[in-house]
Amino acid sequence: MGVATGSTDRLDRWRDLIREHFVALDIDAADRDAPFAGSVRSAPVGHLSVATVATSGADYRRTRGLARADDAAYLQVGLVAHGAAVLCQDGREAVLAAGDYALYETGRPFSWHMGGDVGLLVLTWPRPSVTLDAAGSQRLTARTIDGSSGLGAIVGRVLRELVTGPPDLSPAGGVRLAGEVAELVTTVAAEQAAPATPAGPAAEQLRRIHGWVAEHLADPGLDPAAVARAHHVSTRHLHRLFAGQGTTVAAHIRAGRLERCRRELADPRGTAPVFDIARRCGFPDAASLSRAFRQAYGTSPSDYRRQRRPG
Repeated sequence: MGVATGSTDRLDRWRDLIREHFVALDIDAADRDAPFAGSVRSAPVGHLSVATVATSGADYRRTRGLARADDAAYLQVGLVAHGAAVLCQDGREAVLAAGDYALYETGRPFSWHMGGDVGLLVLTWPRPSVTLDAAGSQRLTARTIDGSSGLGAIVGRVLRELVTGPPDLSPAGGVRLAGEVAELVTTVAAEQAAPATPAGPAAEQLRRIHGWVAEHLADPGLDPAAVARAHHVSTRHLHRLFAGQGTTVAAHIRAGRLERCRRELADPRGTAPVFDIARRCGFPDAASLSRAFRQAYGTSPSDYRRQRRPG
C-alpha cells in the first residue's frame, strides 16, 4: 500500500500539499501572527483515498473558479478527530465537534473553518464511483452527522478504523470495501437529511420497478423511457420516484450493470471473455464497459479479474 506524507510550517507549501493529496484550495491562516503547522498522511484503499490531516487554525475555500478549473471531482467525508470545525456547502453549515463528520463535494464551492488546532480524517472517492445524482448529493452535503450515538456512531467507528489503520487488501478487495463504505456513508447521511421517502403505493411501485430493472439489465435498450412504458407511468413520474431516493433512473441502471459485471469478474469459476460479460450486463461492447468500470472503480475489468485470481 502506497502511503504519502507531508508536513510544513509554511502556508504556501501547505497549499501545495493539500492540492497534491486532495484538490486545490484557497487557504488563509486564522491568525496571521501565530505560527502555522500542517501535516497530512494519505493511503489508497481501492479507489478510495484515506487521509489524516493536522492543521493550525485556518480557513479553506474551494471557490467556484477552482472547482470549474479541475477536471476531476470527488465526494469527500471529513471526520473531526480532535478540535472543532465548520463545513459550509450548498447553503448549509455543519458545526462539527470531535467525533462528528459530514459529506461534501469538490465539484461545487465549499469551505472549512478551523478555529484552532484540528485533527481531521478525510475519505475521498472519485465522484463517478458513487451513484448519487447532483440533486441527491446536494441534499446530503454539509449536514452534521453525530458520531456519538446511533447509526452515526457505528459508521463513524468504521471510518476512524479505516483511516487510522487501513487494511492490507488485494486491489480487488480494496475496490469492494471502498464501495461498501461509500454505501454506509451515503446511507447515514440520507437518514440525517430525512429525505422524502415514498410510502404506501409509491413505495410498492418503486420496489416493483427495481425488481423489473434488475431482470432486464442485459437489455441494451433499457433506459428511463423503457422502464416507464413497462410500468405504464410517465417518465416524469418515474424520475420523481427516483429523485426521492437521491438518484436517477439512468444512474440506477448503470450502477446495477456495473455491480453485475463486478460480481461476474470476481467469480473464480467464470471464464467468459470480458466482451461476453459486457453484453450480458447491457453494455454494447467491451470498450464501453471498460470505460465505465475504470471511471467507477479505478481499474480495468481485466485487471480487476486478475487481481481477484492471484497466480
